[in-house]
Amino acid sequence: MKLVILDRDGTINEDSADFVKTADEWLPLPGALEAIARLNHAGWHVVVATNQSGLGRGLFDVASLNAMHSKMHTMLAAVGGRVDAIFYCPHAPDESCRCRKPEPGLFEQIGERYGLDLADIPAVGDSQRDLVAAVAAGCEPHLVLTGKAAAFRGRSLPEGFPAHTVVHDDLAAFVEHLIGQETRPSQAAEL
Repeated sequence: MKLVILDRDGTINEDSADFVKTADEWLPLPGALEAIARLNHAGWHVVVATNQSGLGRGLFDVASLNAMHSKMHTMLAAVGGRVDAIFYCPHAPDESCRCRKPEPGLFEQIGERYGLDLADIPAVGDSQRDLVAAVAAGCEPHLVLTGKAAAFRGRSLPEGFPAHTVVHDDLAAFVEHLIGQETRPSQAAEL
């Protein structure tokens, strides 16, 4: 199974220091939905792993979160794309759960649900905690320079990012990279 794990806020949709709390506030980043559709058309399954501490903080409820995700699914379908599942942590930071990134719990849940070892599964996010969680679960870390990581454009990544992090301008650039790797002949085939 070809699987990609994506962060949500700052990777697929615009992030907000005040939290994305309603479907009206959920706005896709330019080209992100089309990038997911391109992954799907290339045979990739897409799953989202997202911290949603706004639930634990009482800023919105599960019905509002479901409305945001319904909007995302509808907008994705309109461009021929889909997300197979959304795994989210509802806890506030002070709850010390195992599912809040940078802990790997959401990724472990994905591995269990799909019966997969996550070794070398690409995981994409816009923050250090996204990638630390991904690597702890065995995933291959990819940073997009959108959302929180937009501050790193034209700069080296600070300490704390996994050493083998691959950096991309945005989700579309990640997809171009991933699909490009698939279409390159393997070295064995070249010999």
